[in-house]
Amino acid sequence: MKPATAAKKLDVYLPATPAEFRERPITRAELAELQADPPEWLRTLRAEGPHPKNLVAAKLGISNSGLVRGGITEALTTAEIDELLAEMPDWLAAERATQQEVRREERRIKSMHADKRRAREEADAEPEA
Repeated sequence: MKPATAAKKLDVYLPATPAEFRERPITRAELAELQADPPEWLRTLRAEGPHPKNLVAAKLGISNSGLVRGGITEALTTAEIDELLAEMPDWLAAERATQQEVRREERRIKSMHADKRRAREEADAEPEA
């Protein structure tokens, strides 16, 4: 597989990986080995970053779009993420509130669909008179 695909599966930022990882295809066996027994560079990269944008967004509790709206377009390290969380700029607080509302609405819709599904199943299970 391409190094970009392997990096995505490993949840690491491709440009931060060693050259030997970026410059050649990665076999499924090599990927499995990296996942099962990560080398030092991979453990360090996962712990300290820089992290890919999807992980930055998750660690900040916002969406990928929220990152862009906040002006974050590059990968961030764990220290930079922690600093942003400690400072909690207005844009980040607003994006976190928006993300919480989105998640709350997703849960409401999921629950509504589950209730409708249960009602249909109960109606289907009732014996006909």
